[in-house]
Amino acid sequence: MRARIYQPAKTAMQSGRAMTQGWILEFEPAQAKTLEPLMGWAGSGDTMGQVQLHFDSQDAAAAYAAKHGIDYDLFEPPSRQLQIKAYADNFRSDRISAWTH
Repeated sequence: MRARIYQPAKTAMQSGRAMTQGWILEFEPAQAKTLEPLMGWAGSGDTMGQVQLHFDSQDAAAAYAAKHGIDYDLFEPPSRQLQIKAYADNFRSDRISAWTH
């Protein structure tokens, strides 16, 4: 049984970083999903694919996996690069492109 430990990214529907500070241990699927013939839904007999464990820190998630003998891959979050912008920059005289509002 293999798992991955990662820090979730913010969703596209929010501008804040709520619910992105914790770490998640998620099991990788053990079998491929199949299509149910009548309704066309995707299904699987693997119930561990539905399990997500939430931890406060990366070390706590790794310790849990080590304690229970779970092999895991650790995915570090990418570094964030802020682009500081001001509303006044829209009206600067040295703009590269023309102001077309």
